[in-house]
Amino acid sequence: MAEVRLKNITKRWDDFVAVDNQSLDIRDREFLVLLGPSGCGKTTTMRMIAGLEEPTDGEVWIGDQMVNEDLPKDRDVAMVFQNYGLYPHMSVFDNIAYPLKVRGTPKAETDARVKRAAEQVELTAFLGRKPRALSGGQRQRVALARAIVRTPKVFLMDEPLSNLDAKLRVSMRAELKHLSRELKITTIYVTHDQIEAMSLADRVAVMRDGVIQQLGTPDDIYNAPANMFVAGFIGSPAMNLIEGSIKDGQFVTADSTPLVAVGSRDRENVVLGIRADDIEIGDPGKGDLDVEIYSFENIGENTLLTAQLGQQRVIARGERHLRKEQGEVVSIRVNAAHTYLFDSETGIRIRGDDDA
Repeated sequence: MAEVRLKNITKRWDDFVAVDNQSLDIRDREFLVLLGPSGCGKTTTMRMIAGLEEPTDGEVWIGDQMVNEDLPKDRDVAMVFQNYGLYPHMSVFDNIAYPLKVRGTPKAETDARVKRAAEQVELTAFLGRKPRALSGGQRQRVALARAIVRTPKVFLMDEPLSNLDAKLRVSMRAELKHLSRELKITTIYVTHDQIEAMSLADRVAVMRDGVIQQLGTPDDIYNAPANMFVAGFIGSPAMNLIEGSIKDGQFVTADSTPLVAVGSRDRENVVLGIRADDIEIGDPGKGDLDVEIYSFENIGENTLLTAQLGQQRVIARGERHLRKEQGEVVSIRVNAAHTYLFDSETGIRIRGDDDA
């Protein structure tokens, strides 16, 4: 078990900066997710921890040792990749056992550890099969077992579920969550899927353009976004971000439509953030504002209604029995207690103490 510390890490290739002077402390036994869109620097960060990329500047620490000069094999980390990385000519048993055989682990110990790892990921019945005879989920379990069998200081997982279908991803998320609690090994997990991040992580580091935008628990990230990027990236559907200003304590849209009381001082260039769950849908004339339906989606467990608000659109979540048609008029009411204000120029969230 070990902490992982990144101290002022930068990675650049010529003029391109992939990771820009970032520091991050990952606690012993923590499950930390690096989350962000493609090209944000999350995989590069992981590869520097693994030793597959050399930092341009900064230090990588695993436990009490700086490992910048250590080869990947000497860092005591185990990686699980998106493409599984299995040897097709080897059995499941031999794939799992491979790291131990490379280390010269005695056969009796190897057998016992492979069987234990196989039990943990429910592969005992498949140890004699070749990877081609397995499903995608079973192959990913083999890759997990191969990492587990090493009992490393740190697990590094690079989008391990992205090749699985939607149903299988749900079940594998549950297995990973269970395993992380059982194994108690520091885990760094890279994904662009915010549902994976929110469901798996102890803490999430949201990245953009090589910079960590916010580091916090899933609750922190969802309920107290630091800026518009985090607010818009986290949540399904994403948070509504409506441009406007504040006049006499009311948020007024860019089309001069009063929308909700926010109790803040007057200011221009403001963006109101409101989640779909915090917009109530009602009959015309019975809410704060009547709007025309741009689209209506029935997604099973609930419904999503997109409304035209001047030149902007907002999404509201309705109960599953709600039925509306495009072009209908409904009323909406915004829950003022669950709104967020952002500076439209900087993107930074405006907090209560900023309004004094």
